[in-house]
Amino acid sequence: MLITKIKGLVGLHLKDKLVLRGNELCHLPVLENAWLLIEDGLIKDFGEMKLMPSSIAHLPSYSAEGRYVFPSWCDSHTHIVFAASREEEFAMKIQGKSYEEIASAGGGILNSANKLQKATEDELFQAAALRLNQMMLQGTGAVEIKSGYGLTTKSEIKMLRVIRRLKDQFPIPIKSTFLAAHAFPAEFKNNHQGYIDLIINEMLPQIASEKLADYIDVFCEKGFFSVAETDQILKAGAKYGLKPKIHANQLSISGAIEVAVENGAISVDHLEESNEETIETLRNAETIVTLLPSCSFYLGIPFADARGFIQADLPVALATDYNPGSTPSGNMNFVVSLACIKMKMFPEQAINAATLNGAAAMELSEDYGSIAIGKKANLLITKPMPSIAYLPYSFGEIQVDQVILNGEIYNG
Repeated sequence: MLITKIKGLVGLHLKDKLVLRGNELCHLPVLENAWLLIEDGLIKDFGEMKLMPSSIAHLPSYSAEGRYVFPSWCDSHTHIVFAASREEEFAMKIQGKSYEEIASAGGGILNSANKLQKATEDELFQAAALRLNQMMLQGTGAVEIKSGYGLTTKSEIKMLRVIRRLKDQFPIPIKSTFLAAHAFPAEFKNNHQGYIDLIINEMLPQIASEKLADYIDVFCEKGFFSVAETDQILKAGAKYGLKPKIHANQLSISGAIEVAVENGAISVDHLEESNEETIETLRNAETIVTLLPSCSFYLGIPFADARGFIQADLPVALATDYNPGSTPSGNMNFVVSLACIKMKMFPEQAINAATLNGAAAMELSEDYGSIAIGKKANLLITKPMPSIAYLPYSFGEIQVDQVILNGEIYNG
């Protein structure tokens, strides 16, 4: 495929640039009035229109006149395998009920777990496939999906098998994360170690034998899993080759950052609550800070200190947290807008965080997240826009005109 008359090719980072730290996020290379050649699903070449080789000028082409070409969004934190929505909790939020109060009243994660345990694998697959397809049409070209609404061996395995089916049937890379440590089931409310033993001794061996997960995650938070419990679970996962990711500091400064860094976590996600100690701990690590602004927007909790993390020279990524309770949306375009509007990230920073650094948070940045020769041709083409900043500026408007996955136009 030859794309011509591109107003601007966005995100032309070197192929060996795998993650952007701190002020590097401000640098978003753009080639104006460009062409792009795709062969065998890969980016073959690109350049200025006036220098386009005559040897390719005769090829059938797609005109992107007035449009920008971006690398696809890389969404590194989602929970899109769930049985049903939770709009019954919506009014509770409007009444001012907190996340913890809703959970205590039988809502929250346990609500989703009860619904999921009754659903079949096929039902879960069909519902998740619809969500994923919609995300892809909005420009997402790589995604991570977590379990965590099963909370029994049977249902956690069921979720992970659904994720494997999605991997097999969709044309984008999908990473799978085992998150049984999302909440304690009601029957283990007063027996935390009993549930942890179930995770370690029953769930993990089966997951490893079926090769169902890439990562292991824990919701380390007051009222959920303690620092000591988190450490125990992460270390058990490591014995089966599962690399850690952590839900950290969503509701409080919990010590999750420290245990994440100690265990070599690929990313720490949320961080709506942070302080200087949080930043200092992360300075000495390779761990990626993944921020989820649409969760803050929906729950009415603080937005993460993106500028503080960037000023501390940390690698920051953006993701949706798509789930039925705290973020019922998988729209990365809105996430990028919120990052600018509410976290005061510059458009260049937000776009880099949602592309190359999102890919890095899934260990995919060698092949995805930027426009470079030899990388996968997972791209989005905008509608005609006056500038790059117009994309986050025009929040709520659909600016994605065309999606390209593995070098082919994707229409769902």
